[in-house]
Amino acid sequence: MTNSGLKSTLFLAILSAIALTVSCTATTRTVSPNEELHYDEAYDFSDKKKIVDSLVQPLLETSPLANAADRPVIIIYGIANQTSEHINTSGITDDIRQELIKAGRFRFVNETQRDNIANETDYQYNSGAVAPETRIERARQLGARYILSGTLRSIEKEEPKQIRLTKKSLRYYSLHLELTDLKTALIEWADSVEIAREASKPIIGW
Repeated sequence: MTNSGLKSTLFLAILSAIALTVSCTATTRTVSPNEELHYDEAYDFSDKKKIVDSLVQPLLETSPLANAADRPVIIIYGIANQTSEHINTSGITDDIRQELIKAGRFRFVNETQRDNIANETDYQYNSGAVAPETRIERARQLGARYILSGTLRSIEKEEPKQIRLTKKSLRYYSLHLELTDLKTALIEWADSVEIAREASKPIIGW
């Protein structure tokens, strides 16, 4: 091989190595939480935001809470996940609660801290280390008037097996939220939001 041919081969090898290095380099970018971004048909943070936005407004405008003048006390009993995915539904209820608190018209029982509250109260009264005048007065907690609860369900569908270059799949989510009056055990308000997304994936890929 001549010197010019050797140089050309070496140059091409270097270019190939550079191209391979560049193609294998990971990149990142900052995205806005308000940007609707999906990599596949599965549930993601964009869906959580849509669910929260779709349910907070009806709660503020059309539920019995809309015209309440006494800042009713609510307890959240969570959203049951009846999908086949591991979805942390507490993220949905946390965001709904946050938006309702911001509205300044509701109060929430902190159900996740009940054990800690009880432990701290017992410590103040039984440890002998807390000055009596600073102890939290017992039997002063407020009882909830309403329960906020819900259910998240999903349906998954895939195209039947056949000769093709791509495969389509469909994911459907439905979140049902309801407000129950503890005094009467009646469901005073209910609403739902639906999300459906189709994904098309190549049969061969990486």
